[in-house]
Amino acid sequence: MGTVVVLLILVAIIAFSVFGTIKRIRHGSSFCGERDPAPKKIKVSDKDKSHYPYAYELGIDGMHCSNCARRVENGFNKIPGMWAKADVSKKQVILMTKEQVEQNECFKIVSNSGYTLISFKKVR
Repeated sequence: MGTVVVLLILVAIIAFSVFGTIKRIRHGSSFCGERDPAPKKIKVSDKDKSHYPYAYELGIDGMHCSNCARRVENGFNKIPGMWAKADVSKKQVILMTKEQVEQNECFKIVSNSGYTLISFKKVR
């Protein structure tokens, strides 16, 4: 009787593993929308770096793919006077602004994009 129970548990574990693998192969395994079409990029009209006297380095938690980076960039780029460039591999955003910004403001923008601000450092 004990052997039958152990075998049934093993069969159940193998079945769940196989079905999970098939699902990931068919539909992708991304929880952050990596397989979805990228959100439309919000372009900054003023791309002259000399117009942005302030720069910040923001550490972002939860950014895993290019779609994640685009969402965070768009959160900043839709605000006049801000220009953000996200780097997924470093999990950071370089934010250039025309006026000084507070950490709380950046925290709200990142949170509204669906991510977490973990560090805030003024570069210039």
